[in-house]
Amino acid sequence: MADVNRGNRPLSPHLQVYRPQLTSITSILTRLTGNALVIAGLMITWWFVAAASGPDAFAVADGFLRSWFGKLIFLGSIWALWYHTLAGIRHLIWDQGYGLEIGTAEKLGWGVVGGSVVLTLLTVIIL
Repeated sequence: MADVNRGNRPLSPHLQVYRPQLTSITSILTRLTGNALVIAGLMITWWFVAAASGPDAFAVADGFLRSWFGKLIFLGSIWALWYHTLAGIRHLIWDQGYGLEIGTAEKLGWGVVGGSVVLTLLTVIIL
């Protein structure tokens, strides 16, 4: 094996020069919101199973979901649902071969972020 001097090189040079881009951040957020929606779905399932199990189990589940923490989770879930939906539409646009230029991709990314916030606020205000 060759004698390689590894002492003068950083282990991960890309971490010193890489700057996160909006498209990479929105891609990571799409995955995170998808997983968060699974957790929210499990919470709703817990509520339904507790309702079918009896008044004591339902009181525990309903008390948790109606607490400030449960409401905060559902507010985040509303945002995650809108974000994930808009990001999916953006990916459908990309799958058709449109919007792949850097400027357009960034505009679509900001549209997903801003649109999800606006739609979340509208949903909370209307409901």
